[in-house]
Amino acid sequence: MARTGFYPGSFDPVTYGHLDIIARSARLVDKLVLGVGIHHGKQSMLPAETRIALLEKVTRPIAEHTGIKITVATFDGLAVDAARQHHAGIMIRGIRDSTDFDYEVQLGQMNAALAPDIETVFLAASPATRMIASSLVKQIAKMGGDTTLFIPKEAQEVMAAALVKPSH
Repeated sequence: MARTGFYPGSFDPVTYGHLDIIARSARLVDKLVLGVGIHHGKQSMLPAETRIALLEKVTRPIAEHTGIKITVATFDGLAVDAARQHHAGIMIRGIRDSTDFDYEVQLGQMNAALAPDIETVFLAASPATRMIASSLVKQIAKMGGDTTLFIPKEAQEVMAAALVKPSH
């Protein structure tokens, strides 16, 4: 039986930290679904369509290298419900530090109560990516800083386009 993993996130924008977790998850599952969270109360910098296209583009080399199928889907409810909808038995969560750990363990336990058939797997961020957070990348980009160490070139391009304000 094929093992399907579900990795939820905002991916606003996709970072090298996300790509690290995706590449390492690809060694654990036969199929990986990247769940782009669409939360109506949360303002995203990049539209969902842009995040989906960007994820499909930057994860293609990972899929080709590992031989697994990587798909991208949106969800607007509970991640465990989306995981179940995609027949995933594994929920992937990345952890950068002890703050993430405390939150993610609590979330994992809540998810286990809601969906005992879905196992949460925590992957610690690699040393090279553990400081990267999408929120900080957005802040750096908005202030005109260099984001090349944190996000792929494709993400830099869509971020730059999103930051261009139309003139009146």
